[in-house]
Amino acid sequence: MQKKKFIFDLAILLVLNLLIKPFWTIIVEPKVQGQIGNIGYGEYFQIFNMTLVLSIFLDFGLTNFNNKNIAQNMHLLSKHFSKMLGLKFALGIFYMLFGFVVMFFFMDLNLKLVLILSLNMFFLSFILFLRSNLQALHMFRVDSIVSVLDRVIMIIILMCLLLHVFGTQVDVMNFVYAQTAGYALTAVVAFIIVLNKTHTFKMNWDWTFNRLILKKSLPYAVLVLLMAFYNRFDSYMIAALLPGDLGKQQNGIYAKGFRLLDAANQIAYLFSVQLLPMFSRMIKHKDNIENVVKLSFTMLLTPALIVSISTIFYAEHFFDKIYTGDTEGYIILSVLMNCFTAISLTYIFGTLLTASGNLKKQNYVALGGIAVNVILNLILIPKFYALGSAIASLVTQLITGLLQVYLCYKVFHFKVNKKLLTSLGLYIVGLFFINYFTLNLTKQWMFNFVIMLIFSALLAFVTGMLSTKSIIRFIKPKKV
Repeated sequence: MQKKKFIFDLAILLVLNLLIKPFWTIIVEPKVQGQIGNIGYGEYFQIFNMTLVLSIFLDFGLTNFNNKNIAQNMHLLSKHFSKMLGLKFALGIFYMLFGFVVMFFFMDLNLKLVLILSLNMFFLSFILFLRSNLQALHMFRVDSIVSVLDRVIMIIILMCLLLHVFGTQVDVMNFVYAQTAGYALTAVVAFIIVLNKTHTFKMNWDWTFNRLILKKSLPYAVLVLLMAFYNRFDSYMIAALLPGDLGKQQNGIYAKGFRLLDAANQIAYLFSVQLLPMFSRMIKHKDNIENVVKLSFTMLLTPALIVSISTIFYAEHFFDKIYTGDTEGYIILSVLMNCFTAISLTYIFGTLLTASGNLKKQNYVALGGIAVNVILNLILIPKFYALGSAIASLVTQLITGLLQVYLCYKVFHFKVNKKLLTSLGLYIVGLFFINYFTLNLTKQWMFNFVIMLIFSALLAFVTGMLSTKSIIRFIKPKKV
């Protein structure tokens, strides 16, 4: 019954996010960048990524630790929520001060933009912390609504600005203020929902409790920090290795491709946040998780491969459509979107390692990822600009993703599924053939793309990547 609920709640989560977030990614944000320009947006993109990397000091691993801990011990919500909230606000103050010092004095960035984006990051982190309680309580349907609420608010505000309803033009500051409104209002709604699930609430400061929690969440904090570096540090390295406005311009071009990758990653992330409490509870009760891992692998890798491989063929068409005739940087998109398949591996197998508490192994993988990413960026960015950074990202994500698969097989003693690997190989080869033959099938590329999607979905069942019987057998509750 738990498995059936997981599939149904995941479907609701995906449908809501597929309705809202693509509209933001494909319609709203490109229009905003078009009005701001590559240089202005490139500066915003650099500061946004730096505030995101430094946000580890804002969260310190509390969200992942809380998700796993409450999932395994639901009765602790009322006891821990009040105390952790005080700690969360204290970390927020530290983050704002630390981020200001680092980015203003050492990176010479726009002070006003740094402060507003840091505030936005605090609200976003607070929302994720509140959502971790909803996920741990398996309130996935409520979490689904909260997960898109901030974007809905931002879309309404920015569409009004783009249509000149308020008589003003969209600029960088209006863009970040719209984000502030979306995050702040969503944080209030999420707080009220979680508060209603606690039996008692009295925010206080407990030194002993806070030291204990920080000690337990430290491994999660280190892991998130290390992964953030090789996922988000590219924009800083582009700006650092390319002089003046060239660095900002290349960041703006890089952001066009990264925006679509980030949107795809959000779907995979939503998948993982439901897996974490499920894996945690199954591990605690010593349930067999191999079937869950296999189903998760096929369900996430199948669309990920379709997205990654099709982008190699259709990237220029996507850019022409989304950015209204501007195809500059489409090759970067074709490289970056192949990171999606590698990142999907991390969202499955990395989540499993996190749920089992094997964080030290993950930290070693992340350290290796940083080393590979920095070395490749130093070599490739001066030669190929933003494209070099995209190549560095792809290599890094492939290495770290495959290493986490290997670690899971060692830790959980999984058997090598030769049938699944054969299906995977045939599916990848088949996707290349389908994309190649449908790309120029007619003069209408969107029609060709739809045909490709239909045949790709059918191929998943023909090759055995997806099986209707196995999914039904997995969902159907066993008779006692």
